Amino acid sequence: MGSGIAQVSAQAGFNTIQFDVNGAMLEKSKAGIEKSLQFLTDKQKISTEEKDAILKRILFTSNIQQCVADVCIEAIIEKKDAKVSLFNDLIKVNGAQTILATNTSSISVNDIAAGVSTPSNIVGMHFFNPATIMKLVEVIKGNQTSDATVETIMTLCKRMNKVPVVCKDAPGFIVNRVARHYYLEAMKLIELNLATVETVDAIMEATGFKMGPFKLMDLIGMDINFGVSHIVWEALGKPERLTPSIVQQQKVEAGDLGRKTGNGFYKY
Repeated sequence: MGSGIAQVSAQAGFNTIQFDVNGAMLEKSKAGIEKSLQFLTDKQKISTEEKDAILKRILFTSNIQQCVADVCIEAIIEKKDAKVSLFNDLIKVNGAQTILATNTSSISVNDIAAGVSTPSNIVGMHFFNPATIMKLVEVIKGNQTSDATVETIMTLCKRMNKVPVVCKDAPGFIVNRVARHYYLEAMKLIELNLATVETVDAIMEATGFKMGPFKLMDLIGMDINFGVSHIVWEALGKPERLTPSIVQQQKVEAGDLGRKTGNGFYKY
């Protein structure tokens, strides 16, 4: 997600800094962005000159002292404490004026803001995978998020050619709360041996969904999707209808996490 967001930012004309503590991941990200832009060039969506200009706008670094920006968008591990720690480090580098946006798919923006010294600048900016293609961005307003912060992020989304939707901080926000049933009911069909993975995906795609639930879980990552289900389930008081699936739990425990491991509901 970080790579996709960095590419979207640079394509929109912004000078962009991509930070990661892992140098190998930065190299992988750079190669992925170059490949993505070359694909657009080959399809004549952008010129070679535009591709080169976009790449020049991205600085890849593992030195947080270089992360000086008007807006910082984090797309790290889905752990509240890790996000809070990163934001506080970024405040030390940038000062109190920088907007800190979290790409979290399910962690409470209010909970993150509670651990940060500039809560009015904390906002959710939830992109969807792949960020280079998917238009929607959920802009999540916490209780202390200022109107000016929300307005800036809305403008930024539009400059990035995205469609922003503002919502209040709530478990799963909008999309992940509604989508739980898409995943959970599909896995219930498999658990009860009422249909196959392939059949469910084919039917859902035939009705207009771009990806069936099982293909989508494999793309997102089984561990991430399972984690989101737990967060939403627990935040809403563990309602039976949202109980995480044993089918997915077994996949996670076996290390079959989808595309990133080569095995999930499908083999890659």
